[in-house]
Parts: sequence; structure tokens; C-alpha cells
Amino acid sequence: MSRFGAALVCIFYGLIVLPLGAQQQSPGVSSPSGELRIEFATVVKGQASERGQLAYRVSFRSKPVFNWSSLGLELMGQRPLGDNVRIVSTRTSQADETYTVVHGKSNPVRNRYQALTVEVAEPSAPGRSFSIEARAFDDGVTFRYHIPAQPALTAIQISNERTQFNFAKDATVYPLILRDFRTSYEDNYHILPLSAIQPAWLVALPLLAELPGTAWVALTEAHIENYAGMYLTRSASPSILESRLSPRVDVAGLAVTRATPAYSPWRVLMIAATPGALIESNLVINLNPPCAIDDVSWIKPGKTAWNWWSGSYAEGVSFTPGMNTETMKHYIDFAARAGLEYMLIDAGWSADATGPNDSGGDITRTIPAVNMPEILEYARARNVRVWLWLHWTNVERQMDEAFPLYEKWGIAGVKIDFMDRDDQWMVDFYRRVVKKAAAHHLMVDFHGAFKPDGLRRTYPNLLTREGVLGLEYTKWSARVNPDHNVMLAFTRLLAGPMDYTPGGFNNVTREDFVPRQRQPMVLGTRAHHLPLYVVYESPLQMVSDYPGAYEGQKDFDFIKAVPTTWDETRVLEARVPDYVVIARRRGREWFIGAIAGWRPAELPITLDFLRQGNWIAEIYADAPDAARNPKNTDRSEQRVNAATKLTLRLAEGGGAAIRLRPVD
Repeated sequence: MSRFGAALVCIFYGLIVLPLGAQQQSPGVSSPSGELRIEFATVVKGQASERGQLAYRVSFRSKPVFNWSSLGLELMGQRPLGDNVRIVSTRTSQADETYTVVHGKSNPVRNRYQALTVEVAEPSAPGRSFSIEARAFDDGVTFRYHIPAQPALTAIQISNERTQFNFAKDATVYPLILRDFRTSYEDNYHILPLSAIQPAWLVALPLLAELPGTAWVALTEAHIENYAGMYLTRSASPSILESRLSPRVDVAGLAVTRATPAYSPWRVLMIAATPGALIESNLVINLNPPCAIDDVSWIKPGKTAWNWWSGSYAEGVSFTPGMNTETMKHYIDFAARAGLEYMLIDAGWSADATGPNDSGGDITRTIPAVNMPEILEYARARNVRVWLWLHWTNVERQMDEAFPLYEKWGIAGVKIDFMDRDDQWMVDFYRRVVKKAAAHHLMVDFHGAFKPDGLRRTYPNLLTREGVLGLEYTKWSARVNPDHNVMLAFTRLLAGPMDYTPGGFNNVTREDFVPRQRQPMVLGTRAHHLPLYVVYESPLQMVSDYPGAYEGQKDFDFIKAVPTTWDETRVLEARVPDYVVIARRRGREWFIGAIAGWRPAELPITLDFLRQGNWIAEIYADAPDAARNPKNTDRSEQRVNAATKLTLRLAEGGGAAIRLRPVD
């Protein structure tokens, strides 16, 4: 076992094989706490039967969350799998392990569940069989398909899944509705009754839902390998959402083609009494295999300067700003002064990039204006390492040549962009990239990306990914605003780290906001944007604005101090879609991030999560006039302990950021 492996592992397996006739109730499994339960049956017209449609249902604290929901696979050239089967046996197991991670929202991570495997078979020819593996955690239930090798299924061609999510009541849902399967997940979230979802809409994952009086639920998936990404559409019934797999681009109607044995990704149903508990969950990474990298010492989370955000802009300099050596040195100097670990050189540095969005180039050579050896030596002398932006098509074409070269150069990592797909081929591309990058000690940031699926547990050199309508959109629209920012904490972030690119310091009111490419403005107060470094999990965080925007600003001290990976995460207050307050610990220090949407909020915060002793609270809050002058903050310090109660007064589009340092 590698030193990254489990610190404590206790796994127990018990075998119970029961013919269906011996079972007194539908086979199922409950979470360790007993609050969650998932059951399986073959049903006919909604009633359990000895044979019929394979289905599952879920309850939380004895209340139904999902009624009988169909399970099955649509196969090209064959009858659907799962619509006429019987349960032939069940097998139970349980596990309780604790493992460490290089980066995450908590460390170590506990992985505890009760499991059930349901074996099913067709009672008549061709007699195909498959199984459902289910796990019940205290924060959700999960399942996946397993198709073993068999004479009737030596290979499978899946056109779609028949997985359903039959909500027990009309929920309030918060969907990300996409135009098709070829997007970068960059859109705004909505608030709708479940029954208002239209059958023609394509809903991305994660999907947050509230079943009033029952539970908060988030649907997503984990461990996507040799498979296609999943979306949801509404069925003819207003209570049922059905799976849709991202189609391949090479064969019409085909989503997945592979030999057996084969596993689907885990279908993840995060379930809790509060939305904050979903934010704290590690369910997605727990469903992925352990770390595959023996030596992880070179993987270093951190913060980075970034030349793209402000456009070709610089002030008080002797050079012409743009994609050139002097501009990159300018940003490296800023990173060194601020104690940032990295400088990200974005698009435009590589030679002959004449295709759309800088594709079609040679990522082993630079344009004449960029002297890469000089830049890298300059950065090394200042204890700053360099990341490089790459178009994915160039990576696909030159990865075998470029990645060893970058290792020789001393490049820290690569930001790969514009994939905009999650079909089976593209899912495989992500995995090939992180494996090849790990072999050459390169970290990875995927932009133009689909949602996280927990791959970062297996390959922790994958630090973060986009898959979000991030702050860059303020350069051409008003779509990124405080309401949107709060919503992201309850939706996109449930899947994993998010490269939103925070750090905008040109804060303006709605009345004064104008989208622009150079020196872009941001909506929301300064005290709203500071805590995004706490609220938004990302082991690689951009410090996006122009270096001069931070000079002489007291608020920049918080950004310089805040970590990018955590040992503990607690949600202190949360109300969808109005506000969220998150506390995260790294070592002995705690950081608190609070953000509100366009409605002001006054939030009492108790610090009872602190250990014994006293602490200095360094507080960055909205100034009294922040609604009119959003750059204005009040910085204060006070001595606190576990009994202290703070009142956070968040302005319209406001927030608060707090650093808690123990008093020695």
C-alpha cells in the first residue's frame, strides 16, 4: 500500500444468498445510522412481483424520497436489459475505512457504508443476467450496473440507460438546463417545481432538489470510466426524471460500446436533512478507487497569478502589455511579492496556433515574443512555478511529445480547455491526460469541462476543473452576480472542486456595471468576493485581477493568507438560494466565508466548532455604505473562543471573510 493509502481500514463482508421466495420483504440495505434505506424489487404496474421490471425505492427517516423507479439498459440490436427479470440472489457487505488525501474539503476522509448486491436474470431466452451494486451511506445512497461476461453478452452497445428517479412528491428543483450534449456546463441555474421541468429540456448534474418536509437531495454520478456522462430529462410523468447518456460522435444512436465485464458509473443520490450537509459530503470521492500515484510529494495545491483576466493591460510599465516575455515577468514579480506559488500563462503563447480558440498550433514551441527559457529561469529565481494553457486538440495530437518536454522545462501544470463534451471518447481523454501528466509530474486543470466525478482521488494531480459559469463571464455579461454565486455553493460544488477564477477587485453596483474585456468589473461587494476563496473549493485558486488592483488594499491580506486545501469543513448557516456560511480548517487555523445574494442578511454565527483556547478573529466585513460603495470594507480584530457568538451583517450582494488564528 502506498503512503497515500488508507490510514485505517476495516472492511467486513457477510454473504447472504436468498432465493426470492425466502424473502419477507423487498431486499434492501440501510445506512449505518439507519436513517437512509434503498430497496429493490421486480415490479409490475408499480407492485412487487416475482418477475417484472427491476426497480428501486429510497426512504429517509421512514419517509419516501423516491418511489419505485425503473432500472435498465437500452442495448443496440437487442431487447432492453432489465424489463423482464427476476431476482435470483442478494449479497451484503459493509465497509469502514479512513484514508488521507493530498487535497480536499477534509483530511482524512471516512468512507463508511452498508452494501447490497442484487443479482438478476431473465427467466427465458436469451437468459441474460446482470447485477446492481448498491451502497447506503449516512449522506446518501448509490448504485451501479455490473454486466458480467456471458455468452449472450460478450460485448455491449448501450444507446441509453433506463434509470429513473421517481420523486415521492413535487419537489423544488434547481436545474442547470443545457441546450445539448456539447457544452461546457456554463449557464445559470433556475428555481422551479419539479413538475415544471419540460420533457424537451436537458438537465445537467448535479441536480439539487428539496422535498418539503422530507429531505434535501442532490443527484450526480461518480467514477465515470469507459462510459458516457449522464444527464436527466423528464418523462411523461411530472414526478419522474430519466437518464440520458451523452452520445458518441462517431456512431449515431450509440452512447457506450465496450466488452464485458462492464460497470456503469455510480448513480449518486445525496440525501440529508439540510442543504449544508450535502456541501460537507465526501460521497463522490468515496466512490472512486484509491490513489494510483505512489509518490505524491510533487503535487502542490496553491494560488496563481493569471495574465488573461485583465486583457492586454498594464500601468506604469516600460513595456507594451500583451503575450510577451516582459508581461509574463510582470505577473511573476507580482506572484513573488504576494507569496503566490504559481503564474499561469494563458492562451497565445504557443506557436502557429491558427485554428479556433488557439487550436491547430505547436505546443512544444513558443511565438517569437515569448522567450520560455528566460521566463522559467526568471520564475525559478523568485520561487514561482509556471502553468501553461493548452487547447485540448493540441494536447491530443502532441501529448506524448509535449508532456515530457514540460517536465524537462520544470512546468508545474497544464490548464486544458474547450473539450465541451463528456461522451465516452472524451471521458477516456480526461483519464489519458491525467495518467500521462502524472507520469511527467504535471498537475492538471480542466477548463471547458464537464462536472467532476471524483477522479481526483485516484489521480490527485487533477487539482480542479471549470464546468461552471464563472467570473470570466463578467467580461461580456451581467450573468455572474451574487445570486448566482450563492447558488453555485448548493449545486455545482456538490460534484467537486470548481475553478471559478475568483479575485475580482473592481467591485461596482448594478447601476454602474458595464461588461468589458479590459479591467473587467465584478458585481457584488469586495466582502462578497473575498470569502469565495473559502466558500468555493479548489486546490488551485486563481488570483484573477491585475496586480495593480491589489496594491495597497488591506483586503488582499486575506487572499494571501487563505489556503486552497482543507482538513475540515463545516457549514454554519445555509438557506437556498439566499446565503451560505462555511467554515474550513487548515492545521490550527480556521477560515470562514459568508456570502449573500442580492437580499441583505443578518446572520448570528456561533463559534462552538473551535477547540479549547482563545483565538484572534480577523474580520473583513461590508462597510456600512457597501451597498452604494461596494469596494468599501471594514477590517477588525477581536479575541474569541468557542462560546463567542458573532453577528454577520451582509449587505446587498455582500459577504464576510474571517481568519481565526489561535492565540499561543
